[in-house]
Amino acid sequence: MFILNRRNFLKRILSYVPWKETRTISNLPLFANAVNFSDRTALYDGAGSYTFGNIFARAAELSSSISSRLSGKTNERVLFLCSNDVNYVITLWAIWMSGQIAVPLSPLHPVKILQYYAQDTGCKLLITAPQHQEVMRKISKTTSTNLYVIEEGLQKFAGLNTTTPEDLRGKLPSDFKENSNALILYTSGTTGNPKGVVLSHKNLLVQTNTLLQAWKWSSEDVILHTLPLHHVHGTVNALFCPLQIGARTIMLPKFSTEEVWSHLLGTNETLSNVDVSVFMAVPTIYSKLIDYYEKNLKGKKEDVRNRLKSKVRLMVSGSAPLPVPLYEKWLEISGHRLLERYGMTEIGMALSNEYDSDRAPGYVGVPLPGVSVRLSETTNDIHNTLLECKNESGTISFNKKANKNTQGELLVKGGGVFKEYFNKPEATRKEFTEDGWFKTGDMCEYVPEKNKFRILGRTSVDIIKSGGYKISALQIETVLLAHPDIRECAVLGIKDEVWGEKIAAVVVLRNGAEVSLDKLRDWASDKMPKYALPSELKVVEDIPKNAMGKVNKKELAKSTF
Repeated sequence: MFILNRRNFLKRILSYVPWKETRTISNLPLFANAVNFSDRTALYDGAGSYTFGNIFARAAELSSSISSRLSGKTNERVLFLCSNDVNYVITLWAIWMSGQIAVPLSPLHPVKILQYYAQDTGCKLLITAPQHQEVMRKISKTTSTNLYVIEEGLQKFAGLNTTTPEDLRGKLPSDFKENSNALILYTSGTTGNPKGVVLSHKNLLVQTNTLLQAWKWSSEDVILHTLPLHHVHGTVNALFCPLQIGARTIMLPKFSTEEVWSHLLGTNETLSNVDVSVFMAVPTIYSKLIDYYEKNLKGKKEDVRNRLKSKVRLMVSGSAPLPVPLYEKWLEISGHRLLERYGMTEIGMALSNEYDSDRAPGYVGVPLPGVSVRLSETTNDIHNTLLECKNESGTISFNKKANKNTQGELLVKGGGVFKEYFNKPEATRKEFTEDGWFKTGDMCEYVPEKNKFRILGRTSVDIIKSGGYKISALQIETVLLAHPDIRECAVLGIKDEVWGEKIAAVVVLRNGAEVSLDKLRDWASDKMPKYALPSELKVVEDIPKNAMGKVNKKELAKSTF
């Protein structure tokens, strides 16, 4: 019932030509590309290495079990909880092969959040690896949902390749179409309950193939993966791209400064002969890598820099604003200008510094191929377009352009933009303009001098309205982080009867340092306008962040002031 007849399936598979020979987007789901490089190593984890053929064959086996447990139905929501290892890829591909919609969960999430996801999606099946079965049994019991614990044996075929051509025929539902739903990723929920973002197979193919082109991926690349696998950064950018192009992924179970440095420097005992060429991380990770370098590697300055410059071709930062001092320090250590980009769960990546550009710090570049953006000013629900820019096959053009710095809410259109929030038609409608542009909720600025865009922050928390001025909290943070005694900071807008909002800085100091509000204002007085100087200062030992290095400023304001 779920297997295409052999002739049609082979016709569809063979019609796909590997990436190096064409850049058209295939109608086939991401996993089907494995037939192009079945003997190539796809992934390394703590247990061993796996070829694309290994993973595809085991996923095909698991997909039969999924279909059986769902009584042959398709388009059901299947929640799965796996660690950062090969089981994640096997399970994800199996869910897609059986024609279902995958909802990845994170071991970092508390039981309450996992229960919410299960209830919100109305899922019909839970899948988990043995090490997470205890927590998932609680979810299964609470939601009355069938739980399937995958076999330990799925991970015991490391290094083996017994795949035959017949194993690679796979299972595609007979009604599979380009627009079939593939994935539900949840937003961070900083302004209410998290919403399930529904992404189709077409969305994922567009997002993935766009990045393969823009960031010049090849099948020879090796990416070091240390990101959570329930966000676009960890899934589309850092995992789907190498899987789609036939590159290799070194999957770490969790972030470890020592282990990351061992892979970057080629000193890892297990994989010393596998040179990392691509690395993606959030600013917090780069900050921790710098701290480790200062304590343990500074004496090998030239060796470290030469190694990173010669072996690694691309280093990316995203998911949170990258402070300029951090950018400059990493450049000094590694010789790499971090590539900053901008994206969201709902749209994938929309803006990126161009691969061969100067990558000016603080800027997120231009629209990616196939993406159009607007800067808009909204008054009484009427959207006034201030600027409109699009990228067609690598050519940037403007339908409307300003000759001076222009600020507005960023709106986005493109094939990667999500379909809907799951089961929330009204919430979906509110996030789009009448002519189909997605409203990101982020303030953005176009700077003609640089011919680039930069993000000023969330309109709800990062744009502070004080004394008639609209002030970017992110720009203040960038200045404050250049202070020699400040290690971390978050700038907040606190309600004030006189000014509307007053500017408050929450800072983490370097060991042994002391900073007063007056001294901080004096230091910053020639670096920013007077109206942007903080009027409140709170020194804390730690600023809480989520798994992607983001600060929930609303919660921070409640707990601090």
